[in-house]
Amino acid sequence: METKSWKDIKDTVYGKKGTERRDELERDFESFKIGLLLRNAREDKNLTQEQLGELIDKKRTYISRVENNGSNLTLKTLFDIVEKGLGGKVNISIKV
Repeated sequence: METKSWKDIKDTVYGKKGTERRDELERDFESFKIGLLLRNAREDKNLTQEQLGELIDKKRTYISRVENNGSNLTLKTLFDIVEKGLGGKVNISIKV
């Protein structure tokens, strides 16, 4: 039985990089990573979702949604969470 790499599976199921379906998968994965990074940072600061929400004037349920799926997160809210809520800095890079 031939073992396939994760890249081969993504190419087969979602198409090659540059195709619409594959690009959507990559964006969704990046959103998931943002949520995970925010959750880890919050936990490192020993804050509950409720406490973080209070610091940035958002509900706990919103913080939960962001942590579970970072999509539909505005840059303003990202900066609020990281800077006001967690006392950190946002570093964004763009590749072209």
